[in-house]
Amino acid sequence: MTKEISKFLSYVLRHAPETIGLKLDASGWADVAELLAKAKKAGKRLDLDTLRTVVAENDKQRFALSDDGRRIRAAQGHSVAVDLGHTASEPPPLLYHGTASRNLDAIFAEGLKPGRRQQVHLSLDPDTARRVGERHGKPTVLTVDAGRMHADGFQFVRADNGVWLTDHVPPGYLGF
Repeated sequence: MTKEISKFLSYVLRHAPETIGLKLDASGWADVAELLAKAKKAGKRLDLDTLRTVVAENDKQRFALSDDGRRIRAAQGHSVAVDLGHTASEPPPLLYHGTASRNLDAIFAEGLKPGRRQQVHLSLDPDTARRVGERHGKPTVLTVDAGRMHADGFQFVRADNGVWLTDHVPPGYLGF
């Protein structure tokens, strides 16, 4: 059941809060009591203990509760406009991006673009990137020369769950 709840939370906190009548603030936070009430009205069996368990045990740390526990938000991956308040920081020299092999021609022509999300998601290690790529088909892991990108003026932020984000990765910074 926690996997089903995690998918539900990802959907409403990252992409479509309006589907249950939920409002996110400018930073992506939702009121926990409102979320629980709206989820129940939408037919989801979700209580406070289950919510806390999903947040604590999510393997990708997709969600964060505020310090007082009264608000929740997705850590990253939004397609709705939010400002997560992350400050730019220097990335590690290399980051990784998992994708399906069928996307390689477009990626090497145009670079990595955020698609439906606000930013491009990059992983710290190839194994994580490969798991991401497997969700989309036959996986390929690309290496991103993040150190050179940063030196060339591109900005990176690190989400609360450790995922690195940037607006675009031009093809010249990509390799295998």
